[in-house]
Amino acid sequence: MFENEMQTRAAICGAGILLTLIFFFAHLPLILFVVPVIILFLGLVADPEETHAVWYGMLPVFGIFDLASLTDAEKENFREKRHYFWFGEVGMAAALAGVFAVPAGIFLAGKAEITLAFIGAAVVFLPLFVFLPKLIRRAMKADVDSIIETFGKNEQVKKVFWTVFAAVAGMVLTKIMDPVLAQQIIGLIARISV
Repeated sequence: MFENEMQTRAAICGAGILLTLIFFFAHLPLILFVVPVIILFLGLVADPEETHAVWYGMLPVFGIFDLASLTDAEKENFREKRHYFWFGEVGMAAALAGVFAVPAGIFLAGKAEITLAFIGAAVVFLPLFVFLPKLIRRAMKADVDSIIETFGKNEQVKKVFWTVFAAVAGMVLTKIMDPVLAQQIIGLIARISV
């Protein structure tokens, strides 16, 4: 997409228009329309190389792109556009953290006054903003097969898993079933897991 300037601009402007329509039909506050306006502005004004740098800033947050795979010419080009790369990285980290912090703030707003809800959402947002991209990158580098093999062979891990499973299942069952029947089911699970 980034090789063709018109295609790049059309894709960015299309994303801005689509976001505008979503915000409009969702009846969201007018202040949020700043985001699609900025996207439309970037689609019309930004250089495709700058957009490319923003894109390369967004991808490592998800752990799906390794900057070492860039050629020397691309690295030199993006070294000159560091702030665009940074913008993509920070924007995507904020979006990921916001996915969890905004619902937490909305939930807290129903339980407490708005200032406490905002503080609670900020407390959720800040650690996620910093650590969630790092966790995602680390998880993408993990060798899943060796982890499953290691944990699958460890008897202590199996006992801990089944204990936690039985405890959670017990809590759920006592909320939705008769306590005596739930106790019998938990006893059956405990005998099977040992």
